[in-house]
This record gives sequence, structure tokens and C-alpha cells, in this order.
Amino acid sequence: MSKPEIRIRVLPRYLPDQSSPLEEVYGFAYTIAITNKGDAAAQLISRRWIIVDADGHQEEVRGLGVVGHQPLLQPGESFEYTSGCRLRTPTGSMEGHYRFVSTEGEPFDVPIARFELDATGHGRTVH
Repeated sequence: MSKPEIRIRVLPRYLPDQSSPLEEVYGFAYTIAITNKGDAAAQLISRRWIIVDADGHQEEVRGLGVVGHQPLLQPGESFEYTSGCRLRTPTGSMEGHYRFVSTEGEPFDVPIARFELDATGHGRTVH
């Protein structure tokens, strides 16, 4: 039976021009590449993020699609987008999942591994 196989790659970066450390505002962008490595199409329907700063403050973000899109990924296709968030501390992390629907109408979740947001330049990226 054919099925989609979704891979996620994340590249976060600090945005010093959108930050104000004296006001405890740290801006970050993250570019995400979503690739269907399987042999069946799937459509990204929604997202869920858990964003945590260095003080343990947690925010949950849910919504339809990503950056206003609900891409249908055919086998071998990719979709890439850039979005952002702000923290009150110079470091934190994000993780979550995307909800997809297969062409047979079956919903499935694809986890997004935790990645670090680091304004200090000492962090590492998890893919």
C-alpha cells in the first residue's frame, strides 16, 4: 500500500535587528523544509508548537496550515517556509507536530523534534 513519508528539516537563527535585550525581547526566525519521501501524496492541514523560554515559560501555538498555506505534497515534493517567534530570554526551544491527511483521508501527525533558539551563539540545531 502506498503511503506518504514526511521528513522535516529546521534551521533556526537569531535576529539581532528584531531584538532588544534591554527590553527582554529576542527575535528568532526558523526556516522549515517539509519533504514527502513516500510514494503517496499528503496535505498539511495544521500545526502545533510548544515554545519554551529559558525561564520555563511555555506557550502553545495551534493553527491551520503554515504561513497561510496547506500544501499538498506529492511524492518527492518539498515545501519550505520561514516564520518566527519572540522570547523574553536569549535562549529557548521549540517542538511540535504537523497534522497531515493522506489522499485516502487518513489523518496522521508528523513530529517536529525539539530545536534550540539561541541568541548567544552557543546553541546547537537539532534536525
